[in-house]
Amino acid sequence: MEDTTKVLNDPVLVNDWHVVARCEDIQTNRTFAARLLKEDLVLWRCGGQVKVWQDLCIHRGTRLSLGSIRAEELTCAYHGWTYDGEGRCTRIPAHPNQRPPATARVKTYQASERYGFVWVCLGQPRTDILQVPEFDNPNYSKIFCGPYRYKASGPRAIENFLDVAHFPFVHEGLLGDPKHPEIADYEPVIAPDGVTAKAISVWQPDPDGTGRPSVVEYTYRVIRPLTAYLAKEAVENRYTLLMTVTPVDETESVAWMMIATNYAHDQVNQLRSFQNKIVSQDVPVVESQRPELLPLDLQAELHLRSDRMSIAYRKWLKNIGLTFGIQ
Repeated sequence: MEDTTKVLNDPVLVNDWHVVARCEDIQTNRTFAARLLKEDLVLWRCGGQVKVWQDLCIHRGTRLSLGSIRAEELTCAYHGWTYDGEGRCTRIPAHPNQRPPATARVKTYQASERYGFVWVCLGQPRTDILQVPEFDNPNYSKIFCGPYRYKASGPRAIENFLDVAHFPFVHEGLLGDPKHPEIADYEPVIAPDGVTAKAISVWQPDPDGTGRPSVVEYTYRVIRPLTAYLAKEAVENRYTLLMTVTPVDETESVAWMMIATNYAHDQVNQLRSFQNKIVSQDVPVVESQRPELLPLDLQAELHLRSDRMSIAYRKWLKNIGLTFGIQ
């Protein structure tokens, strides 16, 4: 049996919201399987609302995601046990005249839809789902990117997202140039609700895939342990990117991204393709990092001034008591 002790002892992530699917993935009369914090989940729609349950029939442990949906009930593919929208068993075909016991009930979780994503909390949410002003602004184009799969821990993926010093080498000719690798000093601010760094200036040959080189100014924010945001601005153009990582397991993650821009409204596919390319360059590097779990002991690795955002992120994770995906 799988050991889930470390998951259950990490209230930081258990009581947070995580993306497990796009809203459009959850279609009427079809199940959808996902995995979060070592827990297998089944998602389906009932009365238009997304239901998220443990992917487990309580009779013989079959995956409910193999089942079928009819008349807003989910039926297990193995013995036909049928469950209503609240997870209660309503019918046992082998004993049609027997009323299912009250204990015949699937474990259910809280779910909500926002910004085109399905967010799930396995515990009791400590905060509401995050809000991003640009995503509510009709003057911005919104572009979904991903999901991107990493054979790496969630904190490793987020730290890479926050790292500007790798641009000239991993993203040469796009986000950086090896002839201009210098990073000006900046000062991250650690607060109880996250980390922020502003006014990080970087020259980029192609900041967004539109092919126009520019000096851009970055703002980074860590909003949740596995959710980060950046905004980069050049002249009148503003480009923002939200990255939220689903911790599938300690060394397996899924990243979901959304771009919002106040320009290039007719270049949605181009901007998405550009982001796909950037992530394809990042993934093998992140997957190669050792140790696989992010070390919070600052003595475990060497750090420079250009690593200040990573240092601040690690300090903040330690402050809030994260234990999953770190060491």
